[in-house]
Amino acid sequence: MVTYKSLALRGIAAGGIAGVASALVQLLVTEIPIRAALAVEEARAPAGEQAGHSHGGEDELVSRGAQIVGGMLGVVIVGIAVGLVFATAYALSKRWFAGSSPFTRSFAFGAAVFGAVALLPWLKYPANPPAVGDPETVNYRTALYLGVVVAGLVIVWAASWLAERLRAQSQPVRTTAVLLAVAAATAVVLLAFPAPPDTIPADMPVNVLWQFRLSSLAQLATLYVGIGVVFGLLVDPATRKAEARVAEASV
Repeated sequence: MVTYKSLALRGIAAGGIAGVASALVQLLVTEIPIRAALAVEEARAPAGEQAGHSHGGEDELVSRGAQIVGGMLGVVIVGIAVGLVFATAYALSKRWFAGSSPFTRSFAFGAAVFGAVALLPWLKYPANPPAVGDPETVNYRTALYLGVVVAGLVIVWAASWLAERLRAQSQPVRTTAVLLAVAAATAVVLLAFPAPPDTIPADMPVNVLWQFRLSSLAQLATLYVGIGVVFGLLVDPATRKAEARVAEASV
């Protein structure tokens, strides 16, 4: 039997690998609209401030290069932490995915986490690039975003509970019931939470805005779904070997 320590180490490894992949998406994809948005923000500044900024004046405490490296390193660290939490949740979720292979369970769990903590909040409150958003509404926006995340996690838990309660039903009936329940709960969340508090400035190009939003979602998908895939690839053979040893010992 695979021990929790073994699962935790594989979760850390999966989180690190997915974190590196997500950091590369940030560097190669998300950074493009960020730079375009920073140019819009700089164009709003008075002429004197623009000159000081463009010459690397005293106002620039941290260079953009250092910010990029720090951001990428932060993504990897977050990935490792999420991987450890993922492994713990995986160890506790066996009853939710009875009869599924370890890889299938891991992938499904990763996709569910992505839907709850990334896709659902993105549908209601998509990420905005620099130069968009009132600093005075940061706390309010953060509270709204976290509220949708919590609602998404509740939906995932309720869907797993419903699937377990309908275990006696056929697979098509159970799948249809769970999907309909998830769709209904998602609609309720999207309608119940208020609209985003900030308006999009007229000088922000629409293509830059949506390129940033979509690339941010892709970065989160790389992290969460990536953890599910890599963790599944790591734990599946280990689980099969452990089960084979148990079967041999019982003969």
